[in-house]
Amino acid sequence: MKDWFAGGRVLYPLIGLGLLLMFDFFFVPNFFQFEVRDGRLFGTVIDILNQGSKVMLLAIGMTLVIATGGVDLSVGSLMAVAGAVAAVLVTRSDLPVPVVCGVALGAVLLLGAFNGVLVSLVGIQPIVATLILMVAGRGVAMLLTDGQIVTFENEALVYIGNGAFLGLPFTLTLVLAVWGGALLLTRRTALGLFIETVGDNETAARFCGVPNRLVKTGVYCFSAVCAGVAGLIAASNIKAADSSRVGEMMELDAIFAVVVGGTALTGGRFTMAGSVTGALLIQTLTTTMVSLNVSPAIIPVPKAVVIVAVCLLQSDKFRAEIGRVLGRKAMA
Repeated sequence: MKDWFAGGRVLYPLIGLGLLLMFDFFFVPNFFQFEVRDGRLFGTVIDILNQGSKVMLLAIGMTLVIATGGVDLSVGSLMAVAGAVAAVLVTRSDLPVPVVCGVALGAVLLLGAFNGVLVSLVGIQPIVATLILMVAGRGVAMLLTDGQIVTFENEALVYIGNGAFLGLPFTLTLVLAVWGGALLLTRRTALGLFIETVGDNETAARFCGVPNRLVKTGVYCFSAVCAGVAGLIAASNIKAADSSRVGEMMELDAIFAVVVGGTALTGGRFTMAGSVTGALLIQTLTTTMVSLNVSPAIIPVPKAVVIVAVCLLQSDKFRAEIGRVLGRKAMA
């Protein structure tokens, strides 16, 4: 509950999402229409949850990284690596899918640890350290697939991104599992306090006995695993590993979702509920624009406007200034 309300920071992205859904109700035909086929629920809202699962996963991992005062620009490339490893193994070996997924997640975990070591031990700025893997990671994915799109028809692997559980997309189950696990670790143990302390004042945290380096390395590893799960979903969605396109520019959507959700880029207090809400807001806006036949080249413009509007509403100074202006007009 504490993470959900987070001092009211989740309120404004929720308001933005609510207003957008209200717009969809009146202006987007059949937006809230649902249909059950073969025991599975279909509809535009379900599509938003399904397609938005990748950004939600990235945002959950990115939240903890940003809470320490860092940023992870490599998550898109890590998605490509996870998809490439899974596709190559499932087509060129007889390994069972759970083992394939474990190897893929293990590979991105090692790359996440590489990010963490560069930031916490070597002392490289997070934006530079993760930019290295952002470029190199996609090259690794291309190397694994020989620069080709590797297709597969394995039913178990396809199920990850296209299957259903209890009538809803299985991708939603994965998001809830990762989110629930992250909440337990950060809100029911001291880990969440350690992360916020490192983000607020790293020097004070060190004097208090917080293992700063371990905390920083850990959040980059977690972010990498979240990206790996998103990469498996992305590959499963299209039944192929497209190393040149999978995860492209998705790191920016993840950062947008975290910021819109109320977590400051300067680090410290964080809310994963806000980040997930921000991811849903971004995906809903994208789907709305597509439903209204807006050109893909134009879609980033309204997305940027909504993000700026929500961020302004989260600013105490901006709200206070708006209150003074409205107060003066009322008195006049």
